[in-house]
Formats: sequence, structure tokens, C-alpha cells
Amino acid sequence: MFEKECFTIKRYKNLLQQGFHHYSKDKLQKDLLAGLTVAAVALPLALAFGVSSGADAAAGMITAIIAGLVIGSLSGGFYQISGPTGAMAAILMGIIASQGLAGVLVATFIAGVILLLAGLFKLGTLTSFIPSPVITGFTSGIAIIIALGQIDNFLGTTSVGDTAIAKLLSYRTDFTPHLPTLLLGLIILFILIFYPKKWNQVLPASLAVIILATIAAFIFELPVAKVGKIPTSLLTNERLDLTTLNLSVIKQLFLPAVSIAMLGMIESLLCGASAGRMTGKDLDSNQELIAQGIGNIILPFFGGIPATAAIARTSVAIKSGAQTRLAGIFHALFLFLSMIIFAPVMSQIPMSALASVLLVTSWRMHEWSTIKTMIRQKNRTALLLFSVTMLSTIIFDLSIAIVIGIIFSCIFFIAKSAKISIITEEIDWQRIKLPPSAAGSDWAVIYITGPLFFMSTNQLKQELDQVVDKEGLIFSLRGVPSIDLTALDTFADYFSIAALHDQKLVFTSMQPEVEKQFQQLWQKKADRPIQHPTVAHALHALHQEY
Repeated sequence: MFEKECFTIKRYKNLLQQGFHHYSKDKLQKDLLAGLTVAAVALPLALAFGVSSGADAAAGMITAIIAGLVIGSLSGGFYQISGPTGAMAAILMGIIASQGLAGVLVATFIAGVILLLAGLFKLGTLTSFIPSPVITGFTSGIAIIIALGQIDNFLGTTSVGDTAIAKLLSYRTDFTPHLPTLLLGLIILFILIFYPKKWNQVLPASLAVIILATIAAFIFELPVAKVGKIPTSLLTNERLDLTTLNLSVIKQLFLPAVSIAMLGMIESLLCGASAGRMTGKDLDSNQELIAQGIGNIILPFFGGIPATAAIARTSVAIKSGAQTRLAGIFHALFLFLSMIIFAPVMSQIPMSALASVLLVTSWRMHEWSTIKTMIRQKNRTALLLFSVTMLSTIIFDLSIAIVIGIIFSCIFFIAKSAKISIITEEIDWQRIKLPPSAAGSDWAVIYITGPLFFMSTNQLKQELDQVVDKEGLIFSLRGVPSIDLTALDTFADYFSIAALHDQKLVFTSMQPEVEKQFQQLWQKKADRPIQHPTVAHALHALHQEY
């Protein structure tokens, strides 16, 4: 472990040296501007995601500030901007409903430890084992959970239940929208939808509508729910106390912590992969996991909720000209200053305005281009994986949804792999430019393509039963990448049948690993089948015998 730590520190030093090589005043100005721009985008989202998680706006702000400072400093890519995200908020809703904020703080700490260990043990490539439709599915599932979780704030209603589905079902007994809240939410939603894109470069839409909603609520004295008190300190009253950690609490919150860690890993590494393509500089995935781990270990002690790298904010940082990781640190400092200066104003932000921002955010979270491509290409397997994962995310939770998605992916892959191609042809001497001969008149060439394993042996048996009366068979196994014991047993059984019928067997074009497996089988037999490098060699040898 000590060697791993030394290597990690050395790797991080190299990242800093590369990032700040030839750093100049011009680059500093670009980092400052990028940090300010990202802060303008992050401010309303931090408040909104803090509220949507079931905590409060203050928790969202603190998370964005601490994550920007700690994770931004240690990140595996200079462009990564971390903070509270919609996907994480969707998971936290259920945890807070059942365990309270205290449970979230403990789960965040445990998740941070898991992420740190994952980084130290170089598990940064694990996300590559998750199929794309599964990732798209759980992203859409999370987006739907976020949208469902904002119905109360958008309509001014009250629901009950530990999950988004349970809350939705509770509306059957009591559903009375609050008219002022609904009208304000609709107006804000309308503005967000039709907000000119070119204005975003000057004033982000989410920040603009929150300012407008706060002013409108103040001028017209609207009787709508507000965000409430925003502290001017980074230390909240409810934060993690190590004395609350014991084996019983850890056991109880371990699975939720795994879900948080898995999402943190997936979101951060996918964000880094996307940002890496934009900048041309690859993310150090293991260093990123270490940064996320340390950040999430520290956050609960300030009263923060889990943080991950955020694709939208990272994209804004890159497009705003971020040069180094200082852009993320500056964004955190600007957020801290805004909290100190504008806390009284932020406390008056209408909840329906934040709900509108989150509804639009959840809509944009769906990977619509990918979904449209799957539909256009009529890729039934991908669509089924997407649908199963999305529904599992909504009904269960992220970790279960991903497991279900991966299991279904494996089943579909195995089922598809089970389909092998077996073509049986009579010998045609003219095709290989040999003179006509009586040789091979009762022979056949069998071309097999695809992996031979337990699920394809039934098809193999059926084909072999059709050629058992032939004088001889030439097997071409060029297209067989692998073979398992069940398929080998099928061939072993056929060798016995062929011996009873005095049938000659020739094997050609075998892959090295497949040939190795057959050699082990043939060691047990006195009359080994003939081998040739290709079908052409086998046919020439057969032609010369006559």
C-alpha cells in the first residue's frame, strides 16, 4: 500500500507540473473568467440539487464549494468541475426519506472511502464494463426520478412516501395544487424553454429565471414556499460526528454507500471521458477516483451531500477557456463569496422556480440522440436493455438497476453468441482448379463460424447427424475463436460414431487456442484425426490419394 501511495503522489505531481508548465498572467485571467462563468451556472444548480435531494439549499451550496476546492485541486483532469448533481440527488431522496440527513452523511463518508480505495487499487477502468444502453437507461431513470421529486415544489402539493413512485401514488388520495405556486412555476418553465441560447453566454438561463422569480415573489408578495435560511458559514449545525460511526450503522448504510460510490465513479469517469475528447487531454481515471474519494470523505464533516464531476459545469468550464484546475477552485471561491454576500436574498428564492430549473435539467439529462439512434436503427437488444435499466432505476435503485442491466446484457450476449454458422458443401474440384476426380465423391466440407460452447452444441449435433453417412468430412474451424468442454465432448462422441461407420475426419484452419484444446482430446485416442493447415491443403492431399 505504501508503494501505491508513493506512486499516486508522484503521478499527481506530474499532473500539476504538466498543467502549470509555462503558466502566465493571461492563463490566470482565463481561469478567473472561466471560474466566474461556471459559478454563475453552478449557483442555481447547487441550490436546486440540495433541495431536490431532500436536504436543503445550504447543503447544496456547501457541497459545491468544498467539492470545488478539494476535488478540483486533486482531480485527474484540470477541466473537471465537481459538486452536487441531479443523478446523486435522485439517490439521496430515498436515503433521506428512510435514514434522514444523518444517514446520508454516514453513507457519503463510506462512499468516499470506497472511491478512494478504488482509485488506489486502479479500478478506474471498471465503468468500461458497463454497456452503453445500461448507462443511458439509468441516466433516463434518474432524470424521471428527479422530475417526479419536483412535483410538490412545482405544484405546491404535499405527497408522502419513501420513494418517487410511492409519492406519486399518494396523490390519489390528496392532490390539490396551490395556484400561485403553479402559475409562477409555469411562467419560469416557459421562460427556460424559450430563453435565447445566445443570452446564455451573458447570463445563464437558470440564474436569470431565479433572479426574476425572486424579484416577482418580493414585489407581488406571492404566498409561495421559499428556500429558507442560507448560512454564511461552511459548517452547518448537522454534520458528521465520528462518534456516531459504529459497526451497526456501517452495516445498515453500506449498500446505500455502494450506490453512491458507483454513481460517483460512473458520473465522474464518464464526465472525464467526454471532457477529455473536448480538450484532447485524457483524464487520469484513478487519480480522479482518489480525488472524488477524498472529497466525499471530507464533505460530511461540513454537512455536505455527495459530490461527483458534473458534465454540464465541466463543459461550461472548457468552453469558457479554463486553462488549469484553478478554474474549478475559483468557481468554488466565487460561490463562497456569493453565499456570504447574498445569503439573505437566496433565502427568498421560490421553491417553484428551483423546481422549474430541475424539470428542464431532468429533461436535458436524457441522452436523446442516443435514444433516437437506437429507435432509428431498430436495435431491439439495446432498446430492451435501456428500458429494463430505466425501469429498474425508478423502481429499485442505481446499484440494483446496473446489476440487472449487466445481467441482461450478459444473457443477450450469450444468446447471440449461441448462434453459430455451419455450412456443409460438397467437394467441387473445379473451384480449386484441380482436374475432375472420383476422389471425395462422398465427402463433405463443413465450415463452422462462431464460438463453440454449451449453448451452440445442440445445433452442432443436429448438423453432424446429417452427415454421419458420408465417407469422410473436412472441418474448417477458421471461424471458431474458442471451444468449451461441452463442445469438445460433442466432438468426442462423434469420433466414436465416425469410427463405427469407418468415416474419415480431417480438421483444418484451427485457431491456436482451439487446436490446443483438440490436441488434449486427441492424446487419449490412438487413431487421431488428420490435420491440415487449410481446406485447400486437405483437398490437394485427398486428390493425390486417388
